[in-house]
Amino acid sequence: MQKPQEIVLAEPRGFCAGVDRAIEIVERAIAKFGAPIYVRHEIVHNTYVVNDLKAKGAIFIEDLDEVPPGATLIFSAHGVSRAVQDEARARGFTIFDATCPLVTKVHVEVAKLAKEGYEFIMIGHKGHPEVEGTMGQLDHGIHLVEDVADVARVQPAQTEKLAVVTQTTLSVDDAAEITAAVRARFPSIREPKQQDICYATQNRQDAVKLLSPQVDLVIVVGSPTSSNSNRLRELAARLGTPAYMIDSVDELRHEWFDGISRVGLTAGASAPEVLVQAVITRIKELGAVAVRKLDGIEETVKFPLPKGLKLDTVTGLEITERTPETGPGGH
Repeated sequence: MQKPQEIVLAEPRGFCAGVDRAIEIVERAIAKFGAPIYVRHEIVHNTYVVNDLKAKGAIFIEDLDEVPPGATLIFSAHGVSRAVQDEARARGFTIFDATCPLVTKVHVEVAKLAKEGYEFIMIGHKGHPEVEGTMGQLDHGIHLVEDVADVARVQPAQTEKLAVVTQTTLSVDDAAEITAAVRARFPSIREPKQQDICYATQNRQDAVKLLSPQVDLVIVVGSPTSSNSNRLRELAARLGTPAYMIDSVDELRHEWFDGISRVGLTAGASAPEVLVQAVITRIKELGAVAVRKLDGIEETVKFPLPKGLKLDTVTGLEITERTPETGPGGH
């Protein structure tokens, strides 16, 4: 039986700037305040990352009742509703917000337009924490659609002032199709100046579009709860390449590689490179002799840390002067 000869790596893959920042916020909070540090919801949707931070002293909770008085609390990269923010403040916790700045951008837009009397159609997955956080910026007037069929059923109270927003980790192609249906039903709907789907989600999907036709099999490293990782697997399969998503190297199945010459490998935005390297090692054990990296966009985006967690890398002391903060615009 033919065994794999070559591993082809998608570029970019793995951690994005929002994930890097969120993990660093938890690690710096533990270093500064000591364990335990409480985190509402998984900081990012990756089992390895969450377990690593648990070992360092992070406690992940869903309900603020689980956080003792006077504790330090971090909001996850997915963002939280207004109600959660208000309750956390009322309880007097020391709060650091690890919400990805690209999610915060959507929250700010929703708050601004709501003041102008807008209602919203939100494209996203019901129950995903990012969707709950964005919809929870308002107490009414925001309507979720998950697919084209939902667009026909949605009933906003008025259509004069209507805007569309999107979960940042969706399939770019699916979101475009649903947005077209929204536009067809509500021709005057206001759309964001820059699309809400984040640069990292877009770049990783573009890389899979380049990768899939060149390989016999695609492996996506990512956890089942990770929206953007699931979209990568679906995209490869839609392009006609068998595709599997794995949380760790232990989930690889030998039979997947029977008759396979070239294996494509990528990772969702919350999956660390150490997991990718473990998969490469295992596939080499199955017979692969070559590893080739595709050309792709080089990501240089970096988001600033919250005030109170900026440390001087040389002295380890906190930086107190205000550093210029650049927003995510233009990336």
